[in-house]
Amino acid sequence: MQVVVLAGGIGSRLRPWTEAIPKPLLPMLDKTLLERVVEGVPADLVDEVIVAGGYKVDAIKEYFRNADVDFDVRIVPEEEPLGTGGALGNCRDVVSGRFACFNGDIVSSLDLSPMLAQHHSMGGIGTLALWEVEDPTRFGIVGLDEDNKVTKFMEKPKPEQVFSNLINAGSYILEEDVFEIMPKGRHSLERDVFPKLAESGTLGGFPFEGYFIDAGTPDSWKDAVKQCIEENRFNRGSLQGNSWFESGSGIATSSMIESDCILQGEIIDSTLLQGAKVMQGAVVNGCLIGKGATISANAMLTDVIVNHGAIVPSGHIQTGGTF
Repeated sequence: MQVVVLAGGIGSRLRPWTEAIPKPLLPMLDKTLLERVVEGVPADLVDEVIVAGGYKVDAIKEYFRNADVDFDVRIVPEEEPLGTGGALGNCRDVVSGRFACFNGDIVSSLDLSPMLAQHHSMGGIGTLALWEVEDPTRFGIVGLDEDNKVTKFMEKPKPEQVFSNLINAGSYILEEDVFEIMPKGRHSLERDVFPKLAESGTLGGFPFEGYFIDAGTPDSWKDAVKQCIEENRFNRGSLQGNSWFESGSGIATSSMIESDCILQGEIIDSTLLQGAKVMQGAVVNGCLIGKGATISANAMLTDVIVNHGAIVPSGHIQTGGTF
């Protein structure tokens, strides 16, 4: 089965990290975010991953040309932003049969095998993974009948329009027939395709439990890292307390520490990419520290994204934002 990953965005919510590294290649423990997105698909079911990408696609190609992964990777570039539907539609010449499709920053507990079984038994054009939330107004909401058929789909409803707490979890199984109802050019799966499928009775829903994280924001990035640590979702590196170290050792709390880092200060709930340094007396709490960045002595950072190679001066105090 082919797997399409919709990864056309520039990762603006994780800037300045993504100005140098495309979001699909950001490391989450010992794998890239893109690999995390597809790891819910049993390895024996995947023969090709198609990345619908529009930003730094050459870097993505180069990485997977040399990476030791269990699947072939093909990049289908966007010349201009096409939206979720247009990006998928752009893959119509290389996708055939039944395929899975994922938004490019979803880390979840979804097991695709039972979802595939339900899709097969229902015989529709698509099946959406569904997640229950208290406030669904930021998402696409789904009405579901007792047979798991989607009766209605509405993207980002106003509070008075809410008819369900089940939301689109950004993971789909689709048949190639879906391309027949997709317009050419820029459009949205959520606004232009799923409502049509729901209306025609050819869309199923698969509610699942566990966790669902859109790892494209700093807060949810930290949640995804912690979830991967909690579940021992790594083959390289080691756990020290409740932190993951790619190599070496040190003291950190609920954090991800890549190789060649220097830890002399206090690190809490943070990600340190390769070669980052936290010097004596410095405190980083809830931060994303870029490759080769230095947090100088006695600096105090809370919820800050620090750019690759940046030098935070001694005694600097900052909450939120970027450096």
